[in-house]
Amino acid sequence: MRRDHVAHLVCPACGGSLVVHSTEVGTPIRVNEGTLRCTGCSALYPVVRSIPRFVPRENYASGFGLQWLKHARTQYDSESGLNITGERFFRETRWPRKMSGERILEVGSGSGRFTEQAASTGALVVSMDYSYAVEANFQSNGAYDNVLIVQADIYAMPFRHHYFDRCFCFGVLQHTPDVHRSFLALPPYLKPGGKLAADVYKTPPFWKRWFYTKYLVRPFVKNIAPGRLYALCQKYIQLLWPLSRLIHRLPYGRQLNWMLLIADYRDVYALSDEQLKDWALLDTFDMLSPAYDSPQTLETFTAWFQEANLTEIDVHYGYNGIEGRATKPR
Repeated sequence: MRRDHVAHLVCPACGGSLVVHSTEVGTPIRVNEGTLRCTGCSALYPVVRSIPRFVPRENYASGFGLQWLKHARTQYDSESGLNITGERFFRETRWPRKMSGERILEVGSGSGRFTEQAASTGALVVSMDYSYAVEANFQSNGAYDNVLIVQADIYAMPFRHHYFDRCFCFGVLQHTPDVHRSFLALPPYLKPGGKLAADVYKTPPFWKRWFYTKYLVRPFVKNIAPGRLYALCQKYIQLLWPLSRLIHRLPYGRQLNWMLLIADYRDVYALSDEQLKDWALLDTFDMLSPAYDSPQTLETFTAWFQEANLTEIDVHYGYNGIEGRATKPR
């Protein structure tokens, strides 16, 4: 982390300012290994591999840590050669491409594919994740002077309230222990007039639930250790990949592959067969491994925006299921 970026952090326990307490490895500009100290309660927080850590490295989201270290660059546009992530980020947020001088909070970074897009606007991007996926994010985006990456808890974020111009939270809320509480944790960190963009999985209609195979399988596999489950998913995709090509040619073949827990992006993205296979493994593991997976209805998600007293609310079906945008009142 950059030494001057400590100014954007506070103690999650008492809200006090933080200072660089010690540096074991670093430079006059950066801290690679060291400790941050709260000036209020004297709590100490380690900086490990250039990332401030406010939670233990291992936690209920460790499956995501393993997932994004294994697939650190899979979904990056520079890796796929397509504009998948960039198009989704700017369409889902509807934010401008130039935001120099603004502060953006990203809650739930994963490998950092959206971090890269946010950083490209020139804004200061403070990106956090609960899992050790922050390490994959740092590998790709940690060298940018306008990016600060931290490992922290959505329920006790180490930031000041009313501090950020914008906040986005993509692909995260449904994987937290309390989706409602997680959503309501976001608006307090926005300045008056600040913009929020968030999404959540949608609850399938009752008649469709038997077709969402992952919800039938998850109870049997979600408690398997992430490394073991990933190996099983790898073998499964390797075994069925040739068959999935044939199934795809059938009427509704792509949907049938998804029912078989083989994420099928053929005819959706112009990826090579090897890339398609890599995306399939990533998404199959992503379907089965989370400790929590709680989709919501459009009505419920809209009600949460209203409960937070946000204005200019726009909630509709979108990229990740349901997406919403709103503004914090001035």
